[in-house]
Amino acid sequence: MAAGPATRVSDVVVPQIFTGYVQQLTEEKSRIIQSGMAVRDPAIDGLLAGGGLTFNLPSWRDLDNDIDRVSNDSSSVFDTADSSANAAGSGTSPERPPNPQKIGSITEIGVRLSRNQSWSTMSLAATLAGSDPMAAIADRVAYYWTRRLQTAFVSTWKGVIADNTANDSGDYTNNVSGASYVAGVTDFSAEAFLDAALTMGDSMEDLTAVMVHSVVYNRMQKNNLIDFIPDSTGAVNIPTFLGREVVIDDGMPFASNVYQSWMFGGGATRLGIGSPPVPTEVDRRPGAGNGSGQEILYNRAQWCIHPVGHAWIGTAPNGGPANTGTAGDDLDEAASWNRVYTERKQIKFARLVTREA
Repeated sequence: MAAGPATRVSDVVVPQIFTGYVQQLTEEKSRIIQSGMAVRDPAIDGLLAGGGLTFNLPSWRDLDNDIDRVSNDSSSVFDTADSSANAAGSGTSPERPPNPQKIGSITEIGVRLSRNQSWSTMSLAATLAGSDPMAAIADRVAYYWTRRLQTAFVSTWKGVIADNTANDSGDYTNNVSGASYVAGVTDFSAEAFLDAALTMGDSMEDLTAVMVHSVVYNRMQKNNLIDFIPDSTGAVNIPTFLGREVVIDDGMPFASNVYQSWMFGGGATRLGIGSPPVPTEVDRRPGAGNGSGQEILYNRAQWCIHPVGHAWIGTAPNGGPANTGTAGDDLDEAASWNRVYTERKQIKFARLVTREA
């Protein structure tokens, strides 16, 4: 019996629907977003909808901790020192308000990341056998973008840490790694974790999630430090440590058995998702495969991964910075970022560095 007609990518992918579906799945699958380490920000979505490579993100500073005035029942409604100063002037009334304090502003700067990838029908052949081909393809593409979003997130914070180490005395970090491994001293422990959180001072309880390499997670389990709680559906048990959600990712920085573990507070990173001019398209190439034909699925993404309290100060091409490289203006470079929040505890982030073997 003759075989039926082949199902093509262009037969099942409706670009507008496909793009939205992939974006939705990407957010659902990302533990970074689910844990609150990165929070979707409609304001940044709106900025990505416009032009420009970078965006100013203004905010108000907190009020300074100025000494408060002591109230009194004087018949003069204003402060004596202020009245005297005014009386020495042009002869106007000595009764004027005491000097009010000011509130300052801060400008953070975000940067646009424009990314794309393509896949040929050959690599999707098995997927096309599924009962719902478009959903199957979208599911595979969403997993890809989830991993890439997580990689860009890690690179961004690597750059922030590099800037902090170079310019802010490394006050985000507790490093217990030492020169060589000592069991119970240089490896992950509750004590080392809490000392890292203490870099936040009395705001340490704002840290609600910790991101670790699988080697560190293994140490946490060996030390019986992990508890599990069900997710909202009861289908997945989420690992937690001292009440913080644990996100395991082997993209976490490590070298020579020295590992970084990062702690975040909710909303430490603002995430914007934009829409490229043509987010999804399928290219049909009839001459490929010696005339048998080929289809290529193109998918494009635009993000702004912004670490709160920081400004992008690097120089990048119009497509935005790469995650890492040799250009000197990538996401993971110290020269690409600057902390603009003046108080350490305003940055809901801390880092623990351990040696695991």
